[in-house]
Amino acid sequence: MKQNATLGIVRSKYTHVAPAASRAFTALDGYLTECGLESRLLQLVNLRASSLNGCAYCLQAHSHDAMELGEPVERLFQLGAWAESPVFSAREKAALEWTDAVTHVSVGHVPDDIFERARAQFSEKELVDLTWAIVAINGWNRMSIAFRGQPEISPAAGPSLAPSPGGPS
Repeated sequence: MKQNATLGIVRSKYTHVAPAASRAFTALDGYLTECGLESRLLQLVNLRASSLNGCAYCLQAHSHDAMELGEPVERLFQLGAWAESPVFSAREKAALEWTDAVTHVSVGHVPDDIFERARAQFSEKELVDLTWAIVAINGWNRMSIAFRGQPEISPAAGPSLAPSPGGPS
C-alpha cells in the first residue's frame, strides 16, 4: 500500500473492495456528464466541494480535468474567494453558493435565500442535477478521505516532504 508521510498508509482500495458500489457512483458521474450542465461548471463545483472537504485526491484530479476543459488557471486560483471574485458569472456564483450550502448541510440546512438565488439561475431540472453533482463529489470526497486516497504527484510538482537543511521556510 502507498504511504504518505502526513496521512499514513492508504486504508483501503475501496473501488476494488466494493466494485458494484463504485460502479453505481461512476454511473451517476456518467449521467452528470450528459445531463446538460456545463462541463466547466461541474468541475468548478467538484473543486469547490473538494476544497471545502479537504480532499487532496479530488482536488488534484479535478484541477487537471478543469484545465483540460480549458478552464483558465487564474479562475482556479480565485475559486476559494469566488464570492468576491469578478471572474465568475452570476450563474457560476449561484452554483458555488449552492455547493457551499449543500456541502455544509448541517449548518443552516440550505437556507431559502440561497435556494432562491440558485433557482433564479437554474431551471428546476438543472438545480436537481446540480444537487446530484454536489452529492456525488461529496460522496467521492468522503470515501477518499476516509480511506486516505493519495493524489499522484510528480517529484517536480512541489517541495519534498523531507525537512530542508535550513529548517522550515
